[in-house]
Amino acid sequence: MLDSPFLQATLTGVAAGVLIRYSMLKRDYRQYPSYPHGTAIHLATAFIAAVIGSVAIPALIEKEFTAVTFLALAAAQFRDVRDLERMMLKNLDEINLVSRGAEYVEGVARVFEARNYLVMFASLLVGGATYIGNILYGLIVVAVTYYISGRLKGGKVIGEIARIRQGKVYFKGPNLFVENIHFMNLGIESIREKYLERALGVIIEPLNDDARATLASIGQRMAIAHDAASILGLYKDVDTAEYTPLLRRDLDTGRIGMVIVPIEKDIEFLLEAVERVPVLESAFRSPLKTSAGRKASD
Repeated sequence: MLDSPFLQATLTGVAAGVLIRYSMLKRDYRQYPSYPHGTAIHLATAFIAAVIGSVAIPALIEKEFTAVTFLALAAAQFRDVRDLERMMLKNLDEINLVSRGAEYVEGVARVFEARNYLVMFASLLVGGATYIGNILYGLIVVAVTYYISGRLKGGKVIGEIARIRQGKVYFKGPNLFVENIHFMNLGIESIREKYLERALGVIIEPLNDDARATLASIGQRMAIAHDAASILGLYKDVDTAEYTPLLRRDLDTGRIGMVIVPIEKDIEFLLEAVERVPVLESAFRSPLKTSAGRKASD
């Protein structure tokens, strides 16, 4: 039974696809996908994608063309998965002390959809190599696709497009500043005292015009505030909106100022947290790739 080329191709392709999907499930401070239920859901979806992908090439070779129609069906199903992920994350976002923002949520949903396609494609290659050649060929393709998937799951972070440093938090009367960037007016003296006691300021300086345009995105700034608050904790509850972390833009230079009142007052770890915030795909801008953008930056 196991000597059947079709069965070998299917088993090898499915195993490779599920392994690759598991390697891309990153459970970190964001706690999504949650363990173990979220992991089980994504691995089950990966199994379905891997089965469909692994049988595609053997089915074509055997002229079983109706089996290939499952590829189109799977694509439609994975789009539905993306919609469900978006809806669920949006509902969860409404009860966060610091919202991720619509762009962050859309990015996560898009990633989960795309990774199902990546699993399907990897299983297709592995299953095809095993069926045409043998298991050894399939294992070689597994190693290649595993390496490629590892490269694809990463992306740029804020530390790659900007210089992040500490900024001085101070007041001019009731007005809160980080360096020369104005944030808000705080009229209650006890709150101003708490800011002077606990608040940390950060300055994010874009390295070029592309980074300046990216950091201008409100969605990107919401992502920075959310991740920083998730890692360092936040001196805030549902009825203390004045302690919400804020990011404001210096209109003259494009610099971004951030003020946060964390539970853990440690500027070193705050700077590290900001550096590692992902650059959102929907927020990324590249005006320097255009002729007008390059001329304007001169």
